[in-house]
Amino acid sequence: QVQLVQSGGGLVQPGGPLRLSCAASGIMFRIYTMGWYRQAPGKERELVAIITSCGITNYADSVKGRFTISRDNAKNTVYLQMNSLKPEDTAVYYCNAQRAGTIWGQGTQVTVSS
Repeated sequence: QVQLVQSGGGLVQPGGPLRLSCAASGIMFRIYTMGWYRQAPGKERELVAIITSCGITNYADSVKGRFTISRDNAKNTVYLQMNSLKPEDTAVYYCNAQRAGTIWGQGTQVTVSS
């Protein structure tokens, strides 16, 4: 069964860290470009970060220097390390696998609030 299962997320204070994980199954993970997207209430889903099969990364300007995407091909897992979180980072975060088609994770809520 092809699926992406996310973990992590929750409530964190401004300035704090949080790590999201996304475990893939049913795909040849190492050849996929993996990404993290987010959608805040009333807004469009937006790209946060991607990492290619070769390990090349790209980030939204709003998260550069604060977020780090990484992958562990041995564990079929992609991570998003989020540091210095801001209230405007509050959103539902989705992981994504791209090859010929697109696969989405179930989404996980991240809330940054004091």
